[in-house]
Amino acid sequence: MKDAETPAKIRCDACPVMCFIADGKSGACDRYANHAGELVRLDPLTIIEGTDQKLVPFLKDSAPDEWDGNIVKGDRPFVTAVGAGTTYPDYKPAPFIVSQDIDGVDMVTVVTEGIFSYCGVKVKIDTDRHIGHERDVVYADGEPIGHVMTSEYGSKMLSLGGVEHLTGGSKKEGRVTCDALLRLCNREAVEVTIGEEDHRTQVIIQAGKAPIINGVEEKLMRVGCGSATIGMFAKQWLGHADDVVVVDDHITGVLSEHEAGKQLEMPPTGIKIKGRRSTPGRYFQVADPGTGWGGTNIEDPLTILGPFNPKIARQGMRLLMVSTTGEQFSYYELDADLVPQPAPMPHALKVSTDIIAENCEPSICSVLFMGGAGGSLRAGVTENPVRLTRSVKDALTHVSCGGAAAYVWPGGGITVMVDVLDMPTGSFGYVPTPALVAPIEFSLRVSDYKTLGGHMSEIRPVADVSEEPLRKVTLDRHKHNPMARENYRWSKDAPS
Repeated sequence: MKDAETPAKIRCDACPVMCFIADGKSGACDRYANHAGELVRLDPLTIIEGTDQKLVPFLKDSAPDEWDGNIVKGDRPFVTAVGAGTTYPDYKPAPFIVSQDIDGVDMVTVVTEGIFSYCGVKVKIDTDRHIGHERDVVYADGEPIGHVMTSEYGSKMLSLGGVEHLTGGSKKEGRVTCDALLRLCNREAVEVTIGEEDHRTQVIIQAGKAPIINGVEEKLMRVGCGSATIGMFAKQWLGHADDVVVVDDHITGVLSEHEAGKQLEMPPTGIKIKGRRSTPGRYFQVADPGTGWGGTNIEDPLTILGPFNPKIARQGMRLLMVSTTGEQFSYYELDADLVPQPAPMPHALKVSTDIIAENCEPSICSVLFMGGAGGSLRAGVTENPVRLTRSVKDALTHVSCGGAAAYVWPGGGITVMVDVLDMPTGSFGYVPTPALVAPIEFSLRVSDYKTLGGHMSEIRPVADVSEEPLRKVTLDRHKHNPMARENYRWSKDAPS
């Protein structure tokens, strides 16, 4: 008996991998599948409806009966690139080029899921804890995926991904890097190791969540450096302490020497701080970085003090030592030998430490996707890609990612950066080249689109968009509106 004929595989041309997919199966990226010999996209196309309602759950996460069957309904539907598909092999027009009237202006939005080989994420971790030295390597699953950048005010910064890790190392390094980027961009938790054997830190990063450093969830980012904390709260310590030291890895502050203390006429105390003195009341390098007080490696704050000057100090002087988050604090009084001894903290000083903590913002991880829109992606918009670049620089074309505001870096090309929390969930995919797949939209007037040589024959009204699968979200009025007139130079130059 002759075996039943096996259905032929079909080739997917959505990315350079060019998978051959059997019936009922999906490709390596899990984004395209073979349904009875037809190549179908599995991710739903996402449309943002311009209403004043707050964001609602996507259809796939809610009850099916919440959808009334209408495809595009809303005052100003915006077709995002989430689930739209790609232009690969790049000579093809973008999957969706849709037009609509916005306040009497004929607008067009060109929608593509870009394959970003040149991409990465910038991670901002709001914490005083030391997580690694600048330039330390960041590892995931034992593979290098990025490095520590310069610290910012109360935050540690990581640069992860990039073409050197995606394609410049081993095959495993590229795969692990792509996987970590994908999970971070889709708001999932990723555990990384920072540094080498003699100084390693484990950090769990997740967009919008507190970092977990060496198994401990962070609570607060610092209110300011030690010097700034002195300036902010000096009046609250006046009359309740003779001196205050705010311990900080970068700039430790001393109240009696600080300009704030001098203006409050606080007398010298004879205190001595180990470290490099900067301007009065400000000290650098009082201790090594770490996970202790104020981002230093100390657990006992007295270790940063030298002997008090006996010509100035006196028995009974009151000393408060506190960290930049108010989470660590100790109160001392000098004994007859001018040695600080622990003592019960006055209520007024305890209140001041609570106020420091109250003024600290929550410790949060922020994940910003960053990628370069290359010539191939731009060819889906126009046959002359450099014209699109010029149009973006001239603010005639507005760039968004999943409807979210995208910052376009100055200089050549179209290099965008966007907060993943502003984008719809599940906005990112991947192809095993390896590269991330990210949504990008270009919105402009139809007349400007024609001028830059756009694919005019591919334009269709937004009302005709009836793709399956589809999901709809409503635009929070406080969020970015890609079609707002203020995004475009022409609205400022002259009436349309």
